[in-house]
Amino acid sequence: MSRLSPDTLLSIHLGAIMSRNRYTSDPAPVIAELVETAGDRVEVLQEAAGTWAGFYEDDYVRILCDALREIPGVEPWIRVGADRRAIPDHRTPTAHEGASWPLRE
Repeated sequence: MSRLSPDTLLSIHLGAIMSRNRYTSDPAPVIAELVETAGDRVEVLQEAAGTWAGFYEDDYVRILCDALREIPGVEPWIRVGADRRAIPDHRTPTAHEGASWPLRE
């Protein structure tokens, strides 16, 4: 028995589909797979697709992200994904004091 809810497991599966196909030049089969996988759980698809697109969108994944934006209801979730990406890394400033690698800015 999983400790994760069915919605969470579905969201993880949808995210894996998007990540596996992130560099696609033909997003139609990817969108079809997402819709088929989500079934009647449209709200889970909207949240997963929107947050993924908002978080990962850049020139390399533009084709998939543009197609994800066409899914009705994803726009509010795209903002959530972009906001999450904008959050700076959490770290303790002195945790790596004296380390031989540079701190990320």
